[in-house]
Amino acid sequence: MLRELSIENLAVIESAVIPLEDGFNAFTGETGAGKSILIHGIQAVLGQRTNKDLVRTGCKKAVITALFSPLSEDTRAVLSEYGISSEDDELLLTREISADGGSVGRVNGKSAPAALLRALGDTLVNIHGQHDNQILLRPERHLEVLDQFGDDCSLLEQYKREFHQLQSCARTLTQLKKAEQEKRNRLLELQTTITEIGELDPQPQEDILLDAQFQSASRAEDTAALAETVCQMLIKGEENISDALALACDQIDRLADEENDAEPLAERLRALNIELRDIADEVAAYTGGQLSPAESAKLNERRNAVNTMTLRYHTDADGLREIYENALKEVEAIESDADRLNALSKERAERLHQVTELARQLTAHRQALAEQFSRRVGEELAELNMPRVRLSVALTQGKLTPNGMDHAEFLISANPGEPPKPIAQIASGGELSRMMLALKAVLAERDAIPTLIFDEIDTGVSGKAAQKIGLKLRALSRHHQVICVTHLAQLAIQATHHLLIEKHSTDSSTSTEVSVLNRDARIAEIARIMGGDDNSALLLQTAEEALISAGSVSDL
Repeated sequence: MLRELSIENLAVIESAVIPLEDGFNAFTGETGAGKSILIHGIQAVLGQRTNKDLVRTGCKKAVITALFSPLSEDTRAVLSEYGISSEDDELLLTREISADGGSVGRVNGKSAPAALLRALGDTLVNIHGQHDNQILLRPERHLEVLDQFGDDCSLLEQYKREFHQLQSCARTLTQLKKAEQEKRNRLLELQTTITEIGELDPQPQEDILLDAQFQSASRAEDTAALAETVCQMLIKGEENISDALALACDQIDRLADEENDAEPLAERLRALNIELRDIADEVAAYTGGQLSPAESAKLNERRNAVNTMTLRYHTDADGLREIYENALKEVEAIESDADRLNALSKERAERLHQVTELARQLTAHRQALAEQFSRRVGEELAELNMPRVRLSVALTQGKLTPNGMDHAEFLISANPGEPPKPIAQIASGGELSRMMLALKAVLAERDAIPTLIFDEIDTGVSGKAAQKIGLKLRALSRHHQVICVTHLAQLAIQATHHLLIEKHSTDSSTSTEVSVLNRDARIAEIARIMGGDDNSALLLQTAEEALISAGSVSDL
């Protein structure tokens, strides 16, 4: 629970160290003295949003420190989750708010994010402010209150897990269905690609090889034509060199017969004729390297087909093979998506059935819970001077939501025989305060939060109703630390620990002080609340008797 609250430079509070005790702690003071600043300070140190306007004028920062001890198991669990030791059974939370708008949180002296402060705050303190009464006027919050009353939330947690999985499955299914038409169009494109490239069946680097073959075939035709021309000139033509040389050989042989020294020339000429024949034979070999017309046509057809396909897909032969293989894989993936779609449809149906069944169980649980809740709130309202008021819970069912299929609304009947109506149509401000206190009292029985803070829970009430609220807070303080900011004597009298908030002003500054009241000071403060600043002896006596009667001060 909250043992001590230290505040520096927060709004009108320059410096205050506020000790708090077990039981019922009441804060009183004149209107405008700064009682609400205490609540803002506690909210800040528990990680709630802060505002630089909270920093005292002229100061660089405000510092709020809260000491809690002993610690609950829930608080220890949060600390353990963040790797923070709790062996000494104490927790020191600090929040610094800079005048420039920034803030720093600390846990046991070490920097900590606001999220950690909030997580710890959820296990340490429950703050009830005047705006919390609006919960009663907002039916959408009533189911949450009813579930808080339940001491076993395992069914709701199981439902939420299953509903979350159902949502995830449904979202995936919707996405797959939305993409189904696009995939069908894509499948047609892929099938065209697979057919075109598959029928072509391009081989590795085939476009390069075909170009090389084409170039080679073109060169072979040119070579054969040249070789044929040479052969015509050497041995085949009408006036070829071979025939002329043979005739020359015949004539030089006759010359050698006449002239012996011409024989070497004849031999040389015969040798030249033989060399000419050899050259002609070798040249003739180049005339047979070209393709046949059928082979040439086939080569050109294949080369054109491959080049056309590479241009269409903006790649080469190897790229065509890769596109083909990727298309096959994508088709397989699309077809598997269809299988997944069917599987997901089946899974969604199964999950919907399970979630619906859990929702029905949750409804039955809440119906039983609503009866207990209505009875307990009725008992609390009777203790708060509202014995004729009956609260009931109207549970209706609709579509599945993250919290089940139930809609809850609190209805009240102000007088016997009157039909239950929505709270907003009947309750006054004072009645709302007491109803909210009744809810807090009922819920406090089920939760482990050690400290309950009430900020002007007495708004709109007086007299006997206020006395009943004071008694109820006293009763709550037997199991929880209760901190209450009040302006009514009936509540302050019931406190076991009374603190006064006073504002002091000069021409240049205003400050607020918080002090713990001893017996005499407490009697004087109760008298002030009862009758103003003019504390007569009779008023002081009345205040003392009221405190003695409540057991809040001793009878000296």
